[in-house]
Amino acid sequence: MTSTTVETTAAARPLTGRTAVVTGASSGIGAAAARVLADRGARVALLARRADRLEGLAADLGDAALPVVFDATDPASLDRARARIAGEFGRVDLVLNNAGVMLAAPFADGRTGEWQRMIDTNVTGAIRVAHAFVDDLVAAAAEGRPADLIDISSVAAVMAFPGYAVYCATKAAVTHLSRNLRTELGPRRVRVTNIQPGLVATELQGHVDHPEAVAMLEDWRTALTWLTDQDVAELVAYVAAQPWHVNLPEITIMPTEQV
Repeated sequence: MTSTTVETTAAARPLTGRTAVVTGASSGIGAAAARVLADRGARVALLARRADRLEGLAADLGDAALPVVFDATDPASLDRARARIAGEFGRVDLVLNNAGVMLAAPFADGRTGEWQRMIDTNVTGAIRVAHAFVDDLVAAAAEGRPADLIDISSVAAVMAFPGYAVYCATKAAVTHLSRNLRTELGPRRVRVTNIQPGLVATELQGHVDHPEAVAMLEDWRTALTWLTDQDVAELVAYVAAQPWHVNLPEITIMPTEQV
């Protein structure tokens, strides 16, 4: 193999040798990111609740993928997932903290069960995942290798949408968690990146059942060209492929027409 061939291969597969964990990998941004990361050379542990979806994705990705059933609201399932990943893939150096749920209703409706579900998944789950793999990330960074914690938040963290108060609050928590974790992990050479997408066409919106919120989403679908999950996945891979000393701490990715 010539040096030119080696250089071309490295450019095409810049994540070769890296091991990633992707939560929420059964659909949407998580599934798309898993595909792109594997295509760029990484091994990818696929974490989500739906085993059939994970198995199908893993079959497509081959030896680069490890499907692991996981529920972001269940600490025991995270412990099992971490142990299996360590046993089969070893140390992790890239964590995509992506699992999330979006529910909507006027605050006065008092849908406390739905509030708790979003808090447990979007906030508590994200904190637990970050903590579960932080030692791996620090160890990889100490060896001089890239180490990434990438959190998927939302423009809802910094914008206001009627009917989505609690969802917006959970995403604001994720954004501020990322900022603060960077103050602790950055000096230890672990990169922390917070990605805040605008409107992305995934099944996330399928959980919204309040008539006014559904109508608002449909208006946006008609008026705007939304991002695709592939758009966000490409950004994730770009962030991870930077030299270890280059950190993109906070990125907003929006449809051009969304203001």
